[in-house]
Amino acid sequence: MISRRVFLLGAAAAPLAACNTVPRADLPADDDLAGWYIGYLPDEPFPIPLVDRSRMKPEYARQTVPYTGGQKPGTIVVDIDERFLYLVQEGGQAIRYGVGVGRQGFSWRGTAYVGRKAVWPDWRPTTTMVSLKPDLPRYRKGGLDNPLGARALYLYQGNRDILFRIHGTNEPWSIGEQVSSGCIRMLNEDILDLYNRVPIGTTVLVRRNGRWRV
Repeated sequence: MISRRVFLLGAAAAPLAACNTVPRADLPADDDLAGWYIGYLPDEPFPIPLVDRSRMKPEYARQTVPYTGGQKPGTIVVDIDERFLYLVQEGGQAIRYGVGVGRQGFSWRGTAYVGRKAVWPDWRPTTTMVSLKPDLPRYRKGGLDNPLGARALYLYQGNRDILFRIHGTNEPWSIGEQVSSGCIRMLNEDILDLYNRVPIGTTVLVRRNGRWRV
């Protein structure tokens, strides 16, 4: 079993990241954090804590579903309103993942592409974040206590990093919720699966209120 100390460290780090904004009152009690996990998935340089999916709504489980959106296979489609991410497959299907999305006023929508991929990514605050919260730490190394989780896909337009990510989370209870500062968060085992399936250059479409464009 994963130690209680690991979970407490992860939960304590959660408010630090641009993409983690769950109020402290919404976090599980300390003695319930470890109950969210049932073991490890081997990974380097850290094992990935596996979530007890019985605690989650079944619709947010990774699954293959019919898909009629019309995008070509290999495209990532994020539906902010439904809290789902789709990886389009051949034959009118898609792999669907449950996600956490940006809270009201912070959700981004549009078209981008995966410009960079990272394993156990480090975190740094944006300039805007620092201006809003000057006491934020300026750096957090990747690891179990890093709110960006085990993997991250960095979204670009042209040659520009638009500062939105698809990434893992150490707050599995936030999947299906509208809580982040705009990034798309996934269970660590799900972002690992997606990371292994998509190359740099993958098109990402983010839809909100039924629309792709602002």
